[in-house]
Amino acid sequence: MINAEAFHAALSLLGNTPAAWLVVPPGLIIGLFFGSIPGLSISIAMAVFLPATLYMDFLPAILFLTAIFTGGGFGGAIPAIMLNIPGTSSSVATAFDGYPMARRGEHAQALGIGLVASVLGTLVGYLLLLFTVQSISQWVLRLGPTEMLVIAIWGVTLIAVLNDASISKGIAAGILGILISTIGYSDAGQMRGTFGSMYLLDGIPVIPALIGFFAASELFNLIGKRYIVDDSSLRVVSFRHILSGMSQAASKPFQLLRGGSMGAVIGAIPGVGASIANLAAYATAKQRSKEPETFGKGNPSGLIAAESANSSSEGGSMITLLALGIPGGAGTAVLLGAFALHNVTGGPRFIRENPDIVYALIIGNMAQAILLLMVGVGFIFLAGYIVKLSLKLMIPIVMVLAVVGSYAITGNMVGPITVVATGIIGWLMRRYGFPVAATVVGLLVGGMAEGELVRSMQISGGNLGFIADRPITLALLALLLLSVLPRVIGSVFKRRATPPPSPRTPS
Repeated sequence: MINAEAFHAALSLLGNTPAAWLVVPPGLIIGLFFGSIPGLSISIAMAVFLPATLYMDFLPAILFLTAIFTGGGFGGAIPAIMLNIPGTSSSVATAFDGYPMARRGEHAQALGIGLVASVLGTLVGYLLLLFTVQSISQWVLRLGPTEMLVIAIWGVTLIAVLNDASISKGIAAGILGILISTIGYSDAGQMRGTFGSMYLLDGIPVIPALIGFFAASELFNLIGKRYIVDDSSLRVVSFRHILSGMSQAASKPFQLLRGGSMGAVIGAIPGVGASIANLAAYATAKQRSKEPETFGKGNPSGLIAAESANSSSEGGSMITLLALGIPGGAGTAVLLGAFALHNVTGGPRFIRENPDIVYALIIGNMAQAILLLMVGVGFIFLAGYIVKLSLKLMIPIVMVLAVVGSYAITGNMVGPITVVATGIIGWLMRRYGFPVAATVVGLLVGGMAEGELVRSMQISGGNLGFIADRPITLALLALLLLSVLPRVIGSVFKRRATPPPSPRTPS
């Protein structure tokens, strides 16, 4: 529960520290800018501006970095919706329905939906942190490698849910992603799939591969078209359309709360974070929907689920950082560095000795979410004009930026080669009905699954009976089966109920 005395002290602390508010708007703009450029990421933005916090007090320094975190959470949705290019790995599911909406000319509405979902998701995440920060540390400490392995497997099994056409094609595409993730040195120190190339020793870079599978493959599909949206009457950007999308998202509080809650809980698990949270929330929304066949074709509910979950995962990852002093992901790892710069150590002792600062950080981040609503409207109004650009101009520009950005990430030609190679693979997969998203899911969670499997085998000595002594693992396995079996059984019955095609009569 909330410590009332510390809560009031936090309000006084924020009121007496004007610098804590002055740094928030610039942080939000920086986060929006970095998140909206494919190849850059929230953690890169936070790392770039980390040295500047050395000259700030602790509270303004952390609020500045978390403002970048908050702005970047929504910034990644802008290229995902407008160009089918997830600005960050946490925006993968955002593209599933956001981009089809943009192709229909509903880009402004989609951006408005994404903004409100992101804002309310962030509020949900920090509200949960507000009520649970003093007790959550005991729960997180119970998660070991077997639990993390089940969570990783759960992420992979979402492939079957995300695929509309065929579960077998979804599983095959997911296995391809897992195989790609195993290239390079394993956790056991074995070299695999490098074909003797030293450039592959560190594996396939994830962000360039993600850009290739989503962006380059879609650019290949757009060759021959004049505009993203063919109808010129639909290429209109107005505040009315943006506000319409915002109103549409706000009218679905249950979906926002469900996505936000899932994102916060999953974000609290170290090493999982927003990349899995947005996929899990999207899959759940699709399973619970009365029209699951519309997902992936521009259903606003899919966009709401994905954006609310990836934004609320920020609050979840802050739970781990504050309660245990353990970063939940790359962004909170930079925040941990900022803690160290100011000689502060996160964990139960920090919460016990500085509850006013903890509550001030939580309240400050909730205020950031509200400020994002205002700053974000202006930002997406400018971003909405992307659909007015001619594809003859846009395709080469975006492709060059993707290649240059991938080179900047890797520092060698592995990045650009990865973009082109995965772009071709993604284009072929789209052509023959294999879901590209499933391969990306496998790529994102493959490394984590392998690492946790190795640690689980080391702890158990290879004895599978070890799982019987871990009730949390058994509970997670049961939830995994409950989420997957209905889809598999439904697919089997649907296939049996479909009559075989009648043989052709010779003419």
